[in-house]
Amino acid sequence: MVRWPGAPEDVERGHHVEWTVEEDIAWAGNTRPTADTTPALHEDGDQIVLRGRLNLTGDGAAFLDLGSGTQILFDLADPPPPDEVHGTWVEIRVRRESVSLWPYLV
Repeated sequence: MVRWPGAPEDVERGHHVEWTVEEDIAWAGNTRPTADTTPALHEDGDQIVLRGRLNLTGDGAAFLDLGSGTQILFDLADPPPPDEVHGTWVEIRVRRESVSLWPYLV
């Protein structure tokens, strides 16, 4: 379960959403390579686990590609991940309260 800042009556309807994760990618901290190449998004205790392909943007940011057009933008903590991890599968674990979904109209 993550924070939903939209109208309470809209919770159980379909939406286009923007993900906000207020934690940076910390390589070998909250972000690690994985051999599992299946995109995933699930809860594990008090954490949200995101699995996908990590793409480094070159300007101090990265995005996680979860497939089907879903991408989540992240800032990078120091030291940044090594360049060779660009395009590899990773698992990112963040505190549940650091994740929000923001509804938007297409």
